[in-house]
Amino acid sequence: MSDSIGASAAPAGLKAVQVGIVAGFFTCLAYPFLVFVPLPKLVTTTLAACFGPGLAVACYGLRRLLDWETPRVSSALGALLNALAGALFSAMALVQMAVGYSAGSEKVSAQMTAIWLGLDVAWDAYIGLGTFCFALAMLHHPRFGKAFAFSGMVIAAGLLALNFYTFPAPPKSAGLVDLGPAIGIWYLVVTIQMWRSLRWARGSSANRTPGA
Repeated sequence: MSDSIGASAAPAGLKAVQVGIVAGFFTCLAYPFLVFVPLPKLVTTTLAACFGPGLAVACYGLRRLLDWETPRVSSALGALLNALAGALFSAMALVQMAVGYSAGSEKVSAQMTAIWLGLDVAWDAYIGLGTFCFALAMLHHPRFGKAFAFSGMVIAAGLLALNFYTFPAPPKSAGLVDLGPAIGIWYLVVTIQMWRSLRWARGSSANRTPGA
């Protein structure tokens, strides 16, 4: 009997992938709005609080798709690490916002700023490691393959290396490149590929016989 998701729980697995796609598009849009667009406090707070759970749901759906035919340890690790990354991002963003709103027009001390800079590096470490694991799981997957795998590994490794090298300052503040947007674009393309893979998942399930 197969342990694959496609054989044992196709309807639930397909629903998980679909929900993951919706959550993936949400997080891919929420991130640039939080980082680059000035928004009302309520909107910013809501996006920051929901980003972490949204990323966890998106990565759960991605894991289900990657495990459709063959369960992979790397995809499970990717989902776990990215769920923790999402929690760290929400914590970082909410701490930064709370300090900023509380300080008002007063200057925030360097020691206080260092708190969310540390959380920023922690978020980058977890999302970098999670991305590397997901990319590894894509290497021999029929719907992703080498292009997704190698590009994800390179971006993740670069993100980790730059953040560790410039710690505690962010890479951009140290005059280097910020690979955060590259990670976001990679996940946007991955989410689009998940959406394009729904027909494949349905067909793969339909071609299986119960208990095969």
